[in-house]
Formats: sequence, C-alpha cells, structure tokens
Amino acid sequence: MLESNTSDTFLKGIVLALAAVLALVGGALVLLLGGDPLVRLLNALFALDRVQALWYVTRAAGIIAYLLLWLSTAWGLAVASKIFDPLLHRAFTFDAHEFLSLLAIGFTVLHVAVLLGTTICRFSVAQVLIPFVAPYRPLWVGVGVIGLYLTLLVTITFYLRRWITQKAFRAIHLLSFLAYVGVTLHGLFAGTDSALWATQLMYAGTALVIVFLTVYWFLLTRLGRPASNQSAAVLVRT
Repeated sequence: MLESNTSDTFLKGIVLALAAVLALVGGALVLLLGGDPLVRLLNALFALDRVQALWYVTRAAGIIAYLLLWLSTAWGLAVASKIFDPLLHRAFTFDAHEFLSLLAIGFTVLHVAVLLGTTICRFSVAQVLIPFVAPYRPLWVGVGVIGLYLTLLVTITFYLRRWITQKAFRAIHLLSFLAYVGVTLHGLFAGTDSALWATQLMYAGTALVIVFLTVYWFLLTRLGRPASNQSAAVLVRT
C-alpha cells in the first residue's frame, strides 16, 4: 500500500510538471502570436519582451531537456539491469521512466518554441523542423532535430506495441541510443554554453554514466543472465 501511494504521488507530480511545461510553451506561443492583455502580463512577470530573457529561457530549456533525456536513458538501463528491484516496485520504475521521457519531450518543445521568438539567432519553423537547413551550425542542429524525431518515434511506438510485432518493437526502441547520442552531440557542438567548463563536465559525466550502465547491462546479458523481455523493452524507451 505504501509503495502504491508513493508511486501515485510521484506520478501526479510528474503530470503536474509536464502540465507546467506545456503552459510555458503556450505562453511563449501567445507572446509570439499576439494577445495584448496576456502579453503585457507575461512581460510584467518574466520580461519576455526582452531578447536576453527569451535567449536565457531557450538555453535553460535545452539543457534541462538534455538532462531529462539522459535521466530517462539511464533509468531505462537501470531498470533493464534490475538495479532498482531491491528498492522500488517495478511498476513504479516503469511508469517513472515513461514520464521522464515525456518531460524530456516537453522541455524540448519549450526549447524550440522559445527559440523561434529570439532575435539573437533567427530560425524559421522550417529550419527547426527540417534537418541540416538551419543557418547556425546546420550539421549539429540537424543532428539534434533527428535525435528529437527518434525520441518521438520510440515513445509513440511504445503505445502502439499491441499493433506491431515484438521484433519490430525491440528494433525501433534500440534507436533511443542513437537519439541520446544525437542530442548529446547537438548540445555539445551547437550549444552556445558548450565552451563553459561546467557544461563540458556535465556532458562528460552524463555520457560516462550511460557508457557504464550500457556495458553493465551488456555483460549481464552475455553472462547468461539476461534481463526479462519486458525489462529489455523498457531499457530503450525514451
């Protein structure tokens, strides 16, 4: 009963956080599209009419989106390796992994939506949706766009599991590794904060965690103690 209540509380918190992200995205879109009373309120509260404010928001949202995607990937590897089993109920770990993925997508949408409103680095809708056509570092921005699409594909496919074969499901979900690598390269080579030591240490530290967990999971499977089919599926869900 205690585990169930804890799981429900956690999931409700995640849902509220996702709703807050969507509200921020909606506010940014309203600012871009018009609506004087609400625009004046947003400007008074957050100074969103200032170029610097929007630029800070999009940079922060991008870093948070990366950290959430990293946490979702690491969490999935830990679940597949049964690291959490002595501590947490598996249903809780599965649900937490799912909502971490959704939060990562939510902050990515915020990152892109606010970026469209900045004047420091101008992007059109097509340039943020079509890989390799952006005016700023098109290769690495394009890699990030592909990483986003792979993340969306993997996440959506999970909910279509009953309509596809198990083999196809596993193959598609392995793409989450490529999604994580793509988003990491995007942040490292296209992010304007990548020159900072703190940012470089963040990317290095998080990547090392993924490498360690991947090797650990791989060794478990090779040593004849593979994770269950369900766990292996959760491993790559983002």
